[in-house]
Amino acid sequence: MNPQIAVFLKGLAMGAANVIPGVSGGTIALITGIYERLINAIKRCDIKAARYVLSGQVKRAWTHIDGTWLTTLLGGVAVSIVSLAKLFEYLLEDYERYTMAFFFGLILISIVYVARGVKNWSLSTYIALLIGTSLAVAIATLAPASENDAALYVFLCGVIAISSMVLPGLSGSFVLILMGNYALVLGAVSTFNFSIIIPMALGCGFGLIAFSHFLAWVFKRYADHTMALMTGFVVGSLVVIWPWKTAITDTVTREGKPPREIITSYEWFLPALQNSSTWIAIGLMVVGAACIVMMEKFASGDSDNR
Repeated sequence: MNPQIAVFLKGLAMGAANVIPGVSGGTIALITGIYERLINAIKRCDIKAARYVLSGQVKRAWTHIDGTWLTTLLGGVAVSIVSLAKLFEYLLEDYERYTMAFFFGLILISIVYVARGVKNWSLSTYIALLIGTSLAVAIATLAPASENDAALYVFLCGVIAISSMVLPGLSGSFVLILMGNYALVLGAVSTFNFSIIIPMALGCGFGLIAFSHFLAWVFKRYADHTMALMTGFVVGSLVVIWPWKTAITDTVTREGKPPREIITSYEWFLPALQNSSTWIAIGLMVVGAACIVMMEKFASGDSDNR
């Protein structure tokens, strides 16, 4: 397959994953082997790139930021958001348990492939794995904070939310719920409340650039520990993706918009093996796992992204 088509398809998968609670675009990027390249491309959207553009060296700036690769990937994400994501929204609405079962199997088997990114397992990398898993589980079970519209706190929400979107296994919208400002930000966007939008956008911009620099730095110096930590994030995300759970919701109101229910936490339970629906879900888990196995075999010769 043409490398650019492969990158575009990975972008499609990243975009679609963003509508699944607990499955982030970062998770898909990590599974498909493009995570580090993505972080480096974002990191290079810096002052140096701006200087190239201002001096008329647009082609050099494009090469500096890995422009062709990055825009192909983001193009796939954009197309997915306006097309494939709608399909997953429908499936989550009418067939949530089956949809979550498919993604549970997909993420579960992908842990094996992600863990292979750790070249040398040691006590310290196992500790990093445990820390990553514990953090992801803790975030999934935290109680939401109260709303706070202070500009500095909203800026901090932007920094943390965008950083969590970059990390595998973490949902930026869920983090905003935990920080208490999901409804505030949602309402600000719908009413064009720039007193909230501006500090939020500044926080997102700062967080994306700063966090990508940080991740690129730790990848370069502590590759095994970073991969182990992120493997832990993916393991911990299985708590949210577990198909047999009941969502605990809260209703948020937005000025000029109808009320909207958001998920604040979950109650988990074990499946009833005598139900046919349980075996359908288990079958979909197997299908999800098989998709990752086939993807890995298909992409094994794609040295462009690995």
